[in-house]
Amino acid sequence: MALSISPGETKIGWIGLGVMGSSMCGHLVDKGFATTVYTRTKDKADPLLAKGATWADSPKAVAEQADVIFAIVGFPSDVREVMLGANGALGGSKEGNVLVDMTTSEPSLAIEIYEAAKAKGVHSVDAPVSGGDIGAKEARLSIMIGGDKDAVDALQPCWETMGKTIVHQGGAGAGQHTKMVNQTLIATNMIGMCEALLYGYKAGLDLPTVMQSVASGAAGSWSLSNLGPRVIDNNFDPGFFVEHFIKDMGIALDEAKKMGLSLPGLALSHQLYLALQAQGHGRDGTHALQLALASMADIDWKSR
Repeated sequence: MALSISPGETKIGWIGLGVMGSSMCGHLVDKGFATTVYTRTKDKADPLLAKGATWADSPKAVAEQADVIFAIVGFPSDVREVMLGANGALGGSKEGNVLVDMTTSEPSLAIEIYEAAKAKGVHSVDAPVSGGDIGAKEARLSIMIGGDKDAVDALQPCWETMGKTIVHQGGAGAGQHTKMVNQTLIATNMIGMCEALLYGYKAGLDLPTVMQSVASGAAGSWSLSNLGPRVIDNNFDPGFFVEHFIKDMGIALDEAKKMGLSLPGLALSHQLYLALQAQGHGRDGTHALQLALASMADIDWKSR
């Protein structure tokens, strides 16, 4: 059956309204998609309900009122619950529906959901994203997609409403594997950014002035340009939670082990972030790594 997805005709369901999900869903509502939402903390849905979205009491109830159901939640266990659980979205889906998991999760779980959905005549796509809270707010996320081409192509009106870099990576699970590549790249880059700012501080340099020289050169990166100023300003509010990044690195390390790969840089970053979490910063942004590294150097970063 050919899929046709467009605002004004297709009913959207959305599960999970966290740091990124609220903005992503908001863009679809603004585009004109009739939208039903569910999140564990109902108050988080209030801005979307005020814009015309409808509330449902469970992921299953969301699916019962939608053609395409998106989810972006915290951990693989959450994905399993909202997709495959007793009150999950698959249970409320009818033949021809599309499930889209945008959580960063396990490739094997993406394949499991795909196969369970296929048995019911439902399409399933894994589509994790990169870009953090800023990318979500500005609708310029990178979306990494795994699944059948017909379903992926049909979803283009939704993809382009939320992101700027939209790439179909392959079959079920390919989007999640690509996100593991992304997280591995970020992991050691974050160490470099934080260590560099520590060096600049210890050398007595003015860090905003240093940024003028290094952010646009060969050492430049998204993390440096977007998170470096937050580190300097002691703003460790989450664009992406430390505890979620630890989860992602754990998935990547598990997958690497299955493939016989040694990734010592990723393992080091994982250990440093575990230390940061142990210091009470699990719900801060990933750039709070600065605080753990500063502590190791006996520097009180926030009071500098």
